[in-house]
Amino acid sequence: MNELATLCLAIVLLPLAGSIIAGFFGQAIGRTWSHRVTIGLVAAAFLVSLWIAKLVFMGGMSFNGNIYTWASGGSVFPYAFHIGFLVDPLTAVMLMVVTFVSWLVHIYSIGYMVDDDGYQRFFSYISLFTFAMLMLVSANNFLQLFFGWEGVGLVSYLLIGFWFKRESAIAGGLKAFLVNRVGDFGLILGLAVILSYTGSLSYQDVFKQAPTLANTLITIIPGQSWSVVTVACILLFIGAMGKSAQVPLHVWLPESMEGPTPISALIHAATMVTAGVFMVARMSPLYEYSNTALSMVTIIGATGALFTGILALVMFDIKRVVAYSTLSQLGYMMVAMGVSAYPVGMFHLATHACFKALLFLAAGSVIIAMHHEQDMRKMGGLYKYMPITYVSSLIGTLALCALPPFAGFYSKDAIIEAAHFSSITGAHYAYWCVLIGAFVTAVYSFRAFFMTFHGEPRMDEKTRSHLRESPWVVTLPLVVLAIPSVIMGFLLAKPMLYAEPTVFGNAIFIAKSHTVMTSLTEEFHGVWAAIIHGMMTPTFWLVIAGIIVATICYVVKPGLPAMFAERFSVLYRILVNKYGFDEFNDKVIIRGTKAIGQGLFTVGDRIVIDGLVVNGSAWSVRAAALQARLGQTGYIFHYAMVMVVSLIALLSWLILG
Repeated sequence: MNELATLCLAIVLLPLAGSIIAGFFGQAIGRTWSHRVTIGLVAAAFLVSLWIAKLVFMGGMSFNGNIYTWASGGSVFPYAFHIGFLVDPLTAVMLMVVTFVSWLVHIYSIGYMVDDDGYQRFFSYISLFTFAMLMLVSANNFLQLFFGWEGVGLVSYLLIGFWFKRESAIAGGLKAFLVNRVGDFGLILGLAVILSYTGSLSYQDVFKQAPTLANTLITIIPGQSWSVVTVACILLFIGAMGKSAQVPLHVWLPESMEGPTPISALIHAATMVTAGVFMVARMSPLYEYSNTALSMVTIIGATGALFTGILALVMFDIKRVVAYSTLSQLGYMMVAMGVSAYPVGMFHLATHACFKALLFLAAGSVIIAMHHEQDMRKMGGLYKYMPITYVSSLIGTLALCALPPFAGFYSKDAIIEAAHFSSITGAHYAYWCVLIGAFVTAVYSFRAFFMTFHGEPRMDEKTRSHLRESPWVVTLPLVVLAIPSVIMGFLLAKPMLYAEPTVFGNAIFIAKSHTVMTSLTEEFHGVWAAIIHGMMTPTFWLVIAGIIVATICYVVKPGLPAMFAERFSVLYRILVNKYGFDEFNDKVIIRGTKAIGQGLFTVGDRIVIDGLVVNGSAWSVRAAALQARLGQTGYIFHYAMVMVVSLIALLSWLILG
């Protein structure tokens, strides 16, 4: 077996082994060894991912091959399904991101879950999630992609509803599961289209046929013909909309905050929600042949980037603020994909994984100190009690706001520039959305920061008397994540975005007619020059304006937000109600589905099946028997008459027929 294949197999199986040990033997080995085993094996997977990165980026190695045949139909069913790996620069980046964040979350969970009864079960679940995510990003075919896709969806359901005695956790897990099924239905249809027209689920085979698919038409609605590649890409993107929480399939992610905070950091900031972004990048050889699909990705991503970010302005739950921030940043990534700036989107995925995981874990540290209170209106003044968490949160906030020289600046600023340079349909709309979104991001980020750490303490005296910094197993991951949140952009912006070629090489395909990356490269004159240039752009001054607005509203004059909420009460209610998405889903989709089900039960089950088919057949037999019974008179001449009439009828039929 190829060295890269062996290493990739190891990196996938190590977390699976940890999950099995903690899950099946957790009671026998105890809490301490459960976390030691899972942390050790995920740490080993991270080290293996670094070795793979060395071979790929420095050694120029790659691997694309099958290691196991899952099913083969032969001549009867001319398809073969395999388990295999594609190890290239895109895979190497994702392997490092997933294992790095997962490793730190495992460590963090020791402190956060210390008093939980399901301690071993929790570590088993997060290791199982890591395994499923690694299977997804390392796949060389759509079958394995789908396996990992559904795997992370299943484990996220288990983790969101981890505290299954809480009704809100059960509801949040169920909502995430159901909304993702909507997206997954689109994904399945997309795979069906691809298999039907290419005869294969292998990435390599499908990508080779992309030009042919672009010129092949499919009729969905009579009189309307579409390119097969456009239909396939749109259906695949519907799957990405569910997994990466794009409007309107975004409603599950805020509700998923009912799960433990480490899960919010692992699943809903750094890994699972970026699966859709990764898939679009991996499918670039298909998307580049469909401007229609790219425009759809751009417009939906831009809408989410702005309008879900605005919702964070009215949230008071510290985790939900970060959750809506995640929705907004996922929109930014999708905009990059839609304007064919795939390296930029992947770079923002990597930087976002660090600073957003940092913000979630810092929020968890605050929640621990506040005895699991999450309402920011009951916080304030925490900087005096939690200096490490305070500094870590500040770094994460500055990186999220994309202020130079923090990591988010290099990736987020490049997305805004990419939207500005693009000429694809919807790019102009996207540019204004992501530009205004920079201002909104600064306002809600520093709003949360000031309400949590500054101002007068608003907690009760009992909570205040017990305030202290979190234990080292909680603060150590914060410090580690803060480092790449500061320097990652400075070190990696040039090789990942502006080198010729970039580190992604042939792993990402961009059509010659899409020149956004070329325009970005021409504008780049070094990382220091980028900082100087960035300070003269509208984005920078909008961020500064957002910080000033947040400072005035939440530090200088903290009564202003309440006044604005009262004066603009209609707008405020719209935002508090989250644009009515949840209400619409409840009244139209949920109640509508229940009404349809009730109708099918009443009419279909009770009236048609029970009434007409089951009971009706019995009544028919009974009625026929009662009528037949009338002919049983006991008189011979009656029977003779029947025989004569029957004989005459039979002879008439034989003669006339």
